[in-house]
Amino acid sequence: MKKSFLNKLKEENKLILVEPSTNICKSYLEKADNCLKSSKILLENNLYENSVSMAYYAMYNSLTALLFKIGIKCENHTGSIILLKKLLEKNELFDIISYSKKERVDKQYYVTSKEDLDLSECSSKDMVEKAETFLIQIKLILNDINQNNIDKIREKYKVIK
Repeated sequence: MKKSFLNKLKEENKLILVEPSTNICKSYLEKADNCLKSSKILLENNLYENSVSMAYYAMYNSLTALLFKIGIKCENHTGSIILLKKLLEKNELFDIISYSKKERVDKQYYVTSKEDLDLSECSSKDMVEKAETFLIQIKLILNDINQNNIDKIREKYKVIK
Protein backbone atom coordinates (compact mmCIF):
# COMPACT_ATOMS: atom_id res chain seq x y z
CA MET A 1 0.00 0.00 0.00
CA LYS A 2 1.29 3.45 -0.95
CA LYS A 3 2.04 5.77 1.98
CA SER A 4 0.42 9.17 2.08
CA PHE A 5 2.49 12.32 1.76
CA LEU A 6 1.77 13.23 5.39
CA ASN A 7 2.81 9.79 6.61
CA LYS A 8 6.10 10.17 4.72
CA LEU A 9 6.66 13.50 6.44
CA LYS A 10 5.93 11.87 9.80
CA GLU A 11 8.46 9.10 9.10
CA GLU A 12 11.07 11.72 8.17
CA ASN A 13 10.30 13.64 11.40
CA LYS A 14 9.30 16.66 9.32
CA LEU A 15 5.80 16.48 10.76
CA ILE A 16 5.57 15.92 14.50
CA LEU A 17 3.43 16.64 17.50
CA VAL A 18 5.08 19.15 19.83
CA GLU A 19 3.99 20.95 22.95
CA PRO A 20 1.44 23.63 21.97
CA SER A 21 3.10 27.04 22.19
CA THR A 22 1.38 30.39 22.47
CA ASN A 23 4.77 32.13 22.33
CA ILE A 24 5.82 30.52 19.06
CA CYS A 25 2.33 31.16 17.71
CA LYS A 26 2.66 34.88 18.53
CA SER A 27 6.11 35.03 16.92
CA TYR A 28 4.83 33.54 13.67
CA LEU A 29 1.84 35.88 13.68
CA GLU A 30 4.23 38.81 14.01
CA LYS A 31 6.20 37.44 11.05
CA ALA A 32 2.95 37.11 9.12
CA ASP A 33 1.99 40.72 9.86
CA ASN A 34 5.45 41.90 8.80
CA CYS A 35 5.26 39.93 5.56
CA LEU A 36 1.89 41.49 4.78
CA LYS A 37 3.31 44.98 5.43
CA SER A 38 6.28 44.16 3.21
CA SER A 39 3.98 42.89 0.48
CA LYS A 40 2.06 46.17 0.48
CA ILE A 41 5.25 48.26 0.38
CA LEU A 42 6.59 46.18 -2.48
CA LEU A 43 3.29 46.53 -4.37
CA GLU A 44 3.35 50.32 -3.91
CA ASN A 45 6.85 50.34 -5.37
CA ASN A 46 5.93 48.22 -8.42
CA LEU A 47 7.93 45.22 -7.20
CA TYR A 48 5.11 42.84 -8.00
CA GLU A 49 6.90 39.50 -7.99
CA ASN A 50 8.38 40.19 -4.56
CA SER A 51 5.01 41.43 -3.33
CA VAL A 52 3.39 38.13 -4.34
CA SER A 53 6.06 36.17 -2.44
CA MET A 54 5.61 38.24 0.71
CA ALA A 55 1.81 37.90 0.50
CA TYR A 56 2.19 34.12 0.34
CA TYR A 57 4.59 34.13 3.30
CA ALA A 58 2.10 36.20 5.30
CA MET A 59 -0.36 33.35 4.80
CA TYR A 60 2.15 30.58 5.40
CA ASN A 61 3.50 32.14 8.60
CA SER A 62 -0.02 32.61 9.96
CA LEU A 63 -0.77 28.95 9.18
CA THR A 64 2.45 27.96 10.97
CA ALA A 65 1.30 30.05 13.94
CA LEU A 66 -1.98 28.14 14.04
CA LEU A 67 -0.22 24.79 13.86
CA PHE A 68 2.09 25.70 16.76
CA LYS A 69 -0.91 26.82 18.80
CA ILE A 70 -2.27 23.29 18.29
CA GLY A 71 1.14 21.71 18.88
CA ILE A 72 2.02 20.55 15.38
CA LYS A 73 5.37 21.26 13.78
CA CYS A 74 5.56 20.78 10.03
CA GLU A 75 8.73 21.55 8.08
CA ASN A 76 7.06 21.35 4.68
CA HIS A 77 4.85 23.96 3.02
CA THR A 78 2.67 21.46 1.17
CA GLY A 79 2.28 19.37 4.31
CA SER A 80 1.17 22.38 6.35
CA ILE A 81 -1.36 23.32 3.69
CA ILE A 82 -2.76 19.78 3.56
CA LEU A 83 -3.16 19.84 7.36
CA LEU A 84 -5.32 22.94 7.02
CA LYS A 85 -7.78 20.88 4.99
CA LYS A 86 -7.48 17.47 6.65
CA LEU A 87 -7.32 18.45 10.32
CA LEU A 88 -9.02 21.82 10.45
CA GLU A 89 -11.43 21.28 7.54
CA LYS A 90 -10.90 24.84 6.30
CA ASN A 91 -11.45 24.17 2.60
CA GLU A 92 -11.81 27.83 1.59
CA LEU A 93 -8.55 28.76 3.32
CA PHE A 94 -6.94 25.66 1.82
CA ASP A 95 -7.96 26.85 -1.65
CA ILE A 96 -6.63 30.37 -1.03
CA ILE A 97 -3.22 29.30 0.22
CA SER A 98 -2.88 26.53 -2.38
CA TYR A 99 -3.50 29.04 -5.16
CA SER A 100 -1.15 31.52 -3.50
CA LYS A 101 1.64 28.99 -3.20
CA LYS A 102 1.40 28.32 -6.92
CA GLU A 103 1.44 32.04 -7.66
CA ARG A 104 4.48 32.51 -5.44
CA VAL A 105 6.36 29.74 -7.22
CA ASP A 106 5.42 31.16 -10.63
CA LYS A 107 6.51 34.68 -9.71
CA GLN A 108 9.62 33.65 -7.80
CA TYR A 109 11.08 31.16 -10.25
CA TYR A 110 9.87 32.31 -13.66
CA VAL A 111 10.54 35.53 -15.52
CA THR A 112 7.79 37.62 -17.06
CA SER A 113 8.14 40.07 -19.92
CA LYS A 114 7.53 43.83 -19.73
CA GLU A 115 4.23 43.24 -21.54
CA ASP A 116 3.06 41.17 -18.57
CA LEU A 117 3.55 44.08 -16.14
CA ASP A 118 -0.17 44.96 -15.94
CA LEU A 119 -0.99 41.32 -15.30
CA SER A 120 1.68 41.18 -12.58
CA GLU A 121 0.26 44.28 -10.91
CA CYS A 122 -3.22 42.78 -10.93
CA SER A 123 -1.90 39.48 -9.58
CA SER A 124 0.02 41.25 -6.84
CA LYS A 125 -3.02 43.29 -5.75
CA ASP A 126 -5.10 40.11 -5.71
CA MET A 127 -2.51 38.32 -3.58
CA VAL A 128 -2.36 41.16 -1.04
CA GLU A 129 -6.15 41.00 -0.71
CA LYS A 130 -6.05 37.23 -0.33
CA ALA A 131 -3.32 37.51 2.30
CA GLU A 132 -5.34 40.06 4.28
CA THR A 133 -8.41 37.83 4.19
CA PHE A 134 -6.41 34.72 5.08
CA LEU A 135 -4.64 36.41 7.99
CA ILE A 136 -7.92 37.72 9.41
CA GLN A 137 -9.49 34.26 9.16
CA ILE A 138 -6.52 32.59 10.87
CA LYS A 139 -6.62 35.19 13.67
CA LEU A 140 -10.34 34.52 14.14
CA ILE A 141 -9.66 30.78 14.39
CA LEU A 142 -6.87 31.43 16.90
CA ASN A 143 -9.18 33.67 18.91
CA ASP A 144 -11.91 31.02 19.03
CA ILE A 145 -9.79 27.90 19.53
CA ASN A 146 -9.89 26.33 22.99
CA GLN A 147 -8.21 23.39 24.67
CA ASN A 148 -11.05 21.06 23.73
CA ASN A 149 -10.64 21.98 20.03
CA ILE A 150 -6.88 21.51 20.29
CA ASP A 151 -7.29 18.08 21.90
CA LYS A 152 -9.69 16.95 19.15
CA ILE A 153 -7.37 18.16 16.38
CA ARG A 154 -4.38 16.41 18.00
CA GLU A 155 -6.40 13.17 18.15
CA LYS A 156 -7.27 13.52 14.45
CA TYR A 157 -3.56 14.07 13.74
CA LYS A 158 -2.66 10.74 15.35
CA VAL A 159 -4.81 8.79 12.88
CA ILE A 160 -4.21 10.93 9.81
CA LYS A 161 -3.54 9.00 6.63
